[in-house]
Amino acid sequence: MATEREGWNQPCFVISVAARMVGLPAQSLRNYERTGLVEPSRSHGNIRLYSRSDIERLIRIKTLINDMGVNLAGVEVALRLLSQLHRMEELVETLRAEAASPESAKVSEFISTEQSYLSLRNSDQE
Repeated sequence: MATEREGWNQPCFVISVAARMVGLPAQSLRNYERTGLVEPSRSHGNIRLYSRSDIERLIRIKTLINDMGVNLAGVEVALRLLSQLHRMEELVETLRAEAASPESAKVSEFISTEQSYLSLRNSDQE
């Protein structure tokens, strides 16, 4: 399973700094939050705090909108599909690791033996 980069979900950038990092007006970040594309954390004083992973997501959103001409609804769909793809890739890696385990080799050997037995049994009945 993929390891998470340390500190990437730690909220530490206020909206003005995040907006400068991404190259967008702060109002765009507020709009993206309002539409549900990004969910920054809030401080005790209700100040928006963005993590590095939020910044990465905002850059993806900016690229989809400005460079690819995708509207906000399309961005939502694209981000959801990317998230599903990422989860599937993690699942495939987990399954590969399990398939390479000694227990899996024993199960495969057992299945192979059973298939051979069934093949011999079926050929004897014919």
